[in-house]
Amino acid sequence: MTDVSRFSLSANGKASNMRPLVITQNMTVDGSVETLTDWFDPNEDDREMLAEIHRQSAASDTLLLGRKTFEDMRGYWPELEDDPTGIAEILDKQTKYVVSSTLAEPGWRNTVVLGSGWLEAVAELKESEGNEIGVTGSISLCHALIQQGLVDEYRLFVYPAVQGFGRRLFPEGRSIPRLNLVGSKTFQNGVCLLTYRTRSR
Repeated sequence: MTDVSRFSLSANGKASNMRPLVITQNMTVDGSVETLTDWFDPNEDDREMLAEIHRQSAASDTLLLGRKTFEDMRGYWPELEDDPTGIAEILDKQTKYVVSSTLAEPGWRNTVVLGSGWLEAVAELKESEGNEIGVTGSISLCHALIQQGLVDEYRLFVYPAVQGFGRRLFPEGRSIPRLNLVGSKTFQNGVCLLTYRTRSR
């Protein structure tokens, strides 16, 4: 059975420390986060990188998604009968918030739909009890979160490929003078993970 609820603002349960909102993106060397060619494979076999994904997932109990990315993920991960990566199980257990004004029945358990006023809902979610709030894919949503200054950390898996076209992570005209590099790691498949934190953190 699908667990579905609508998020409502509450004045209770706020924590003194805000939950970090973390954008994790796969991207090409030329900065594209839109998968329009075959540079990204969700089943790519790199045990070290998979271990890193599991480590990050353990720090997050909440996933925030745009409608299109949510529907793409819903059409792939829950349908896998045998997932050697373990990602399908992780995603199934996480609380998923999907931003949509049209989605009525998500069809994936542990899903919460955010409609109008979603920015205020996300701001309050950051002040509630819990672990990291993760965001992935969802380019338009990421643009809005970046514009509103709600992002605390960026984890960028940079793939050794040049796509030559496609949308970028950061919206046109948005300036972030400096980010703090807090981690970097290279995997055997050539992917490089760069972790940046905003200076407000």
